Amino acid sequence: MIKTQVVKLKVNKTMQKHLDNLCDYRRYCWNKGLETWQLMYEAHTLNRKDNPSPNERRVRDELVAKKEDWQYELSARCLQLVVKDLANAWKNFFDKAQSDWGKPSFKSKKAPRQSFKTDRAKIVNGKLRLDKPRSVSKEDWFDLSSYGALKMSEVKVVSIFKEKNAYYAALPYEEKIEYKSKTHQKTAVDVNVGHFNYTDGQINVLPVKLQKLYKRIKHYQRMLVRKREINGKSAIKSNNYSAVRTKLQRDYRKVANIQNDLLQKFTTKLVDNYDQIVIEDLAVKDMMMTHVASKGMQRSLFSKFRQILTYKCDWYGKELILADKTYPSTQRCAKCGYVKTGDEKITLQGNQKHGTKHNEYICYKCDYSNDRDENAVLNLLALAR
Repeated sequence: MIKTQVVKLKVNKTMQKHLDNLCDYRRYCWNKGLETWQLMYEAHTLNRKDNPSPNERRVRDELVAKKEDWQYELSARCLQLVVKDLANAWKNFFDKAQSDWGKPSFKSKKAPRQSFKTDRAKIVNGKLRLDKPRSVSKEDWFDLSSYGALKMSEVKVVSIFKEKNAYYAALPYEEKIEYKSKTHQKTAVDVNVGHFNYTDGQINVLPVKLQKLYKRIKHYQRMLVRKREINGKSAIKSNNYSAVRTKLQRDYRKVANIQNDLLQKFTTKLVDNYDQIVIEDLAVKDMMMTHVASKGMQRSLFSKFRQILTYKCDWYGKELILADKTYPSTQRCAKCGYVKTGDEKITLQGNQKHGTKHNEYICYKCDYSNDRDENAVLNLLALAR
């Protein structure tokens, strides 16, 4: 099994400059490669006989043939890996099985994450040693230590990325994973904005600590907007603006860490205690009706929860069952199977016809009553074999 360890790197000012140059070079190679790919495709559509369709080899050869003198001073592998990633991006774009995969676009230097890749890195004495560009002397090139211990002794393709003024390394490695013991238990998870319900209770994915951080983020965002409105483009050059932006980035990182910790612990608990897990196959994009609803869904991390649970079930030999998108888990009675339709449905405002609340389920056929989320969990659990 191939896993990836993401570690935060300890980078001095000298290495920061070199890593930033490599990030800029990868962005330049990507944009140049994408431009070349599009020009080749346009020429191919006009004259298919004399102009073959673009592919990884043709674009790479074109970029290598037109390299500038300054490019020879940087890593040659950076360009090679960029073209490979670009070819994979086009392949995924035309893959009908991945309908959500967008068209490859040009990279911006203003993007929150800048990165580059190399396949010539080594692990030396517990530190990461990247391949040195020709233009850099040995005295100015240092091994990179990390805040966490590395779990591998060899690496193949390493991704270095800069995010919120910090540098990270994504290091793939192989690990033998044994299946977890069978418990012969099954459960279902009903995801909601702010909390997830399952057979043994409820988990809050928007705790008080996160809500305080979101309020602080909103405050910092308003401060930055106010400074830009008053001072215009010159605002970003001030020390006060930079200080507020640093605080904003710090809080975003805290939010991401807290959310990831919650989901990792909850999904691990599920695969430890249950052999069959049922969740809904939600169309999250279609559910984002307003900016308020979309904000709550994004903060509840529906898609990330499913992603983490999917690979953990594969790792540990557990069965993940996806309920169909049209399965009426909220409208169906868990006791008699009656499905509410039309003006009897439960909405976000409850049911106006019968005067019921949005968080309660009352069956109009057998008078069964329960909490709406608990009723949905029981309906999902019925799909487990």
